[in-house]
Amino acid sequence: MECNNLESKDVDCNNYDKSKLIGLTDTEVQVRIKNGQVNTLPTAPSRTIWQMIRANFFNIFNALNIVLAGIVIIAGSPKNAIFAAVILVNSIIGVGQELNAKKTLEKLSVLSMAYAKVLRNGKEKEVSIEDLVIDDVVCLSSGDQVLADCELIQSDELEVDESMLTGEADPVYKKSGDEILSGSFIVAGEGYAKITKVGGKTYSSKLADEARKFKIINSELQTSISKIIKLLLALIVPLGIILTTTQIFFSKAGWREALIGVVSGIVGMIPEGLVLLTSATFIVSVVRLAKYDALVQQLSATEVLARVDVLCVDKTGTITEGKLKLVDIKVIGKMKKEVVDEVLAALVHNLPSKNPTQKAILEYYDYDSNIEILEKVPFSSRRKWGGIILKGYGTWVLGAPEILLGDKYDNFSEQVEQEAKKGRRVLLLGKVKQISLKKGILEPVEEAAIILIEDVIKEEAPEVLKFFNKEGVNLKVISGDNPVTVSAVAMRAGVEGADRYVDARTLPTKTEDLVEVIDDYSIFGRVTPHQKKDIIKSLQAKGHTVAMTGDGVNDVLALKEADCGIAMGNGSEATKAVAQLVLLNSDFGALPKVVAEGRKQINNLERVAELFLSKTVFFVSLSLIMSILLLPYPLLPIQTSLVGSCAIGIPSFFLALETSKGRVKKGFLKRILTASIPNGIIMVLFTVSAFVITYLSGARLEHCRSVAVLVFLGISLVILLRVALPFTPFKLFLVLAMMISAMICYVTPIGQIVFSLTPITSGQWMLAVGFTALSWPMLAISVGIARRFIGKRKTQVI
Repeated sequence: MECNNLESKDVDCNNYDKSKLIGLTDTEVQVRIKNGQVNTLPTAPSRTIWQMIRANFFNIFNALNIVLAGIVIIAGSPKNAIFAAVILVNSIIGVGQELNAKKTLEKLSVLSMAYAKVLRNGKEKEVSIEDLVIDDVVCLSSGDQVLADCELIQSDELEVDESMLTGEADPVYKKSGDEILSGSFIVAGEGYAKITKVGGKTYSSKLADEARKFKIINSELQTSISKIIKLLLALIVPLGIILTTTQIFFSKAGWREALIGVVSGIVGMIPEGLVLLTSATFIVSVVRLAKYDALVQQLSATEVLARVDVLCVDKTGTITEGKLKLVDIKVIGKMKKEVVDEVLAALVHNLPSKNPTQKAILEYYDYDSNIEILEKVPFSSRRKWGGIILKGYGTWVLGAPEILLGDKYDNFSEQVEQEAKKGRRVLLLGKVKQISLKKGILEPVEEAAIILIEDVIKEEAPEVLKFFNKEGVNLKVISGDNPVTVSAVAMRAGVEGADRYVDARTLPTKTEDLVEVIDDYSIFGRVTPHQKKDIIKSLQAKGHTVAMTGDGVNDVLALKEADCGIAMGNGSEATKAVAQLVLLNSDFGALPKVVAEGRKQINNLERVAELFLSKTVFFVSLSLIMSILLLPYPLLPIQTSLVGSCAIGIPSFFLALETSKGRVKKGFLKRILTASIPNGIIMVLFTVSAFVITYLSGARLEHCRSVAVLVFLGISLVILLRVALPFTPFKLFLVLAMMISAMICYVTPIGQIVFSLTPITSGQWMLAVGFTALSWPMLAISVGIARRFIGKRKTQVI
């Protein structure tokens, strides 16, 4: 290693004099800044504001509505272009939600500290994270976070927590020449390290780069709606041409009225209200979930989570709190319990290292016994023990039983292994007859007590796991820790199948082989970041919908690959940026609430989607029938808006917010079509029949359209009644309010002017009411036949 941060170039980095270390000079720092060798943090992997605007505003759906609105305005009827308002509302909702999520994320810090201590010109100084440069010498001490990849050039029992990167919770001992990666923490010792990589070249940044491309998550609801829109766009062109030709040349209507009729037909085919309602319902859910400190970064995240059948979780930070607790102290030697307590209290309060194990004992002994300290040796993961010499008490050591006891370990091995199977860490407190420990343990250790330590299970974890088990969601625990330990922790937390564990190093490396065994295990230990991603892909290849929770950089790839990524608020910036859902308080207990909200969305939207798609089927059929009959189009765009508002749009919004706890089933599109197609066909047959009968009777076109609107409105309200069943007081009030509102618009002079309606005769009223009344039994019969037909076909396929 070239020691360009030392006064003398021929000094060995592993055996140098600390006083010779001066770091970079101001001139050397400026050269590196000029060369771009600065620790500039890479941009988080999320969409830019322009990308958000482009995706939400500039699409085929919006373009079509703008063109149609322009045609209506040119034709001299601006009020019939009101349907285009949905473009602005829908697009603003989408952009607003993404901007809100982006703003909230920017408030979450990736690192726990904003400054690093470096050596420059031979003196220590603090600089900001982004002022670090290549070859800077950073000063590391317990509690610090490493802000850039570096190489250790001097250390005093330095130990590093790399769990954010690797998933392994045990501290790693580092010696001179070892690499220390950004994102890790110093948990013991101190030292100096030279920065070797900065900015986007660091390990954590490269890992995040693999997930940098923005991902739209797999929403069955949005996918189904997208399929419908694509199909309708394919139908609109030929139907629009046919309808335009017949309306202009054969219907005997003027060109202006013909164009308005054509636009009415095309606009009615598009379930724009369903798209708007979907976004509106999602945004309401986002607001509700904010009460539980759950940040939804993509609108459909709650829906996808409600559909998952496999939930992959990390042990540390999800099931456990990420800290340890002392559960028992068993005196096994001749020492009295009081002496053991005095020694342990003195030991943990006076050793400089504060690793998680020592902190657990420290919480148990919140007092210092105030015994005079003659000598102390910090705990080291390399030698697996620490020690202290107390005046009047002698020399004591605390560490791994197999290391301290040597040949005598066999006498205690069975007891230690039984505790280890429970997921506990076992430490031995022993006494040794030595006047110094500086040269190590040279005499036999006399056993005094066994200290049992275990991971702290999050208070909410058992209930959350119980909820998912009850709901048929398969739990997979994926961790970088020892699989036996992870299995024991999972068993205590309540994970079903926790005894089925595997060391990921033994798993197949090929995806096709991994798919064959992936369902055999519930616990995966010693998993690398890329293996986590492979596990997710294998589960998806088996047909599972997978959600993944995580907090570290090691989880980024898996979170990105999952159908729904869930990040903890105290995790890394890269993790929070790629996830679709961020639990800001790292509260695992919020997940059942998110699932419940998602279920309510899907079940209610499925119910109200029947209203929108029935209207779509109606208008597709109506355009085709009127092109064949060569008659004027029976509805105007403004009249379509009346029915769409009173019988579909307004009630759908409120129905979509009703409580619904039923499980989410696959086949959303198939179920709504089996109801919507029969509804639309009955509606178009009755509406066209009423229009043709009135038209052939010699009535004026305005009267014929008013009758057609009344039948269309009446049957739409009948469908609304069926969808609202079973009634609650609120739903009954809602349906009655919509009926009254529609009739007010129909019979009042102002309503007739706004919606281009004409008073009709009593005979025409009877015709409209008769068709409306007949629609109830016809709808019930036709939908029942369709569902039975689909059910039989499904059974035959199975």
